Amino acid sequence: MGILLDAIYVVGLVLSAPVWLARMIRTGKYRTDWAGRFGRTGPIPAPRRPRVLLHGVSVGEVNAIRKLVDTLAEPPHDAEIFVSATTNTGSERARSLFADRHRVVRYPLDFSFAVNRFLGSVQPDIVVLAELEVWPNFLRCAARRGIQVCVVNGRLTDRSARGYRLIRPLLRSSFRHLCFAAVQNETYGRRFGEMGVAADRLIVTGTMKWDTAQIADRVEGADELADAMGIDRSRPLVVAGSTAPGEHELLVGSLDDGVQLLCAPRRPEWFDQAAAAMPGCVRRSRGDRGSETGRFLLDTIGELRQAYALADVVVVGRSFGKLHGSDMMEPIALGAPTVSGPAVEDFQDTVNALLAGDGLVQTNREQLATVLRDLLGDPQRRKALAENGRTVLRQHRGATARNAELIRKAIRH
Repeated sequence: MGILLDAIYVVGLVLSAPVWLARMIRTGKYRTDWAGRFGRTGPIPAPRRPRVLLHGVSVGEVNAIRKLVDTLAEPPHDAEIFVSATTNTGSERARSLFADRHRVVRYPLDFSFAVNRFLGSVQPDIVVLAELEVWPNFLRCAARRGIQVCVVNGRLTDRSARGYRLIRPLLRSSFRHLCFAAVQNETYGRRFGEMGVAADRLIVTGTMKWDTAQIADRVEGADELADAMGIDRSRPLVVAGSTAPGEHELLVGSLDDGVQLLCAPRRPEWFDQAAAAMPGCVRRSRGDRGSETGRFLLDTIGELRQAYALADVVVVGRSFGKLHGSDMMEPIALGAPTVSGPAVEDFQDTVNALLAGDGLVQTNREQLATVLRDLLGDPQRRKALAENGRTVLRQHRGATARNAELIRKAIRH
């Protein structure tokens, strides 16, 4: 099976080469850390205590495991923690969150030689995959080495499930290798079951993102960010986080004169497109300060939390097009009145809970301008929305502790 999969991957790489080579040239993606992608980690000492490798594909998944990393590293678990990521932005985020106290490594491509090299170097007792990221060679090689693999915060959307069903014969044995799958809800659990996870290995524990959102009234570095970019604290500010192409023009056109706008695109390759849509904007990466147009572009990684802390209203990006939404828990935890668009498939449970508790406003492209104008003109409504959002967040915590206990039991098994 390993040889067959490797051959399929080689053919896929060759056929898709024009696409990823063009993207590499245009955006800089895939240019770095090829040694890591092929399983080279550098010297790693032998484990001194139970070693747990936690993996998040990109920024969202890495953020989701923050609390779980801390929980597993502390008593009674006392595990030795390794964190891996797939994308460049995910790796950068993992290093910024964990590198001062845990080893951060690159997750390998799913070639059997790369996976074996990686697992032989890291030597984990268990691999914890955030949300999904089930690769057949990785699961097969781990099983041969006696390394347990599980999924936490499991999520399999209808869109993803349709794609997985097309290659179900290749993946069914991989899903069967999972020692357990801790999923966010019953629907995701059913889909994991359809892919081959046994019913007695499926547990609904909820989403860990409720736990990782840090409630705070002040954020270190927020005032410095405002000063560095020249944001006028006497004027209203709308912060749009994790935005995508097509949303920046919408946001610019939805704000009245005098309202400032800060956009933080989800991907670095979208920075220039966002700048073009916001004429006269201040770009954080260039050290600009002060904007006559009141437009600001946060084209850096790791400062979105500070920007949210400055906002009078937050708009959730990737929710006004076809990209299925972004995480809205962080601005809500910071007490920012938050607005989302209709495209939230990837966060539907969260949105439903927040809407039920009046902790989120959901609107569409046509009504966004009206919603923002009404919120900015109604301080009492903004205050109530922020308080309600935090209440909902507190009510849904606990998934991290449940997942940590499942991991502890799996290690001891």
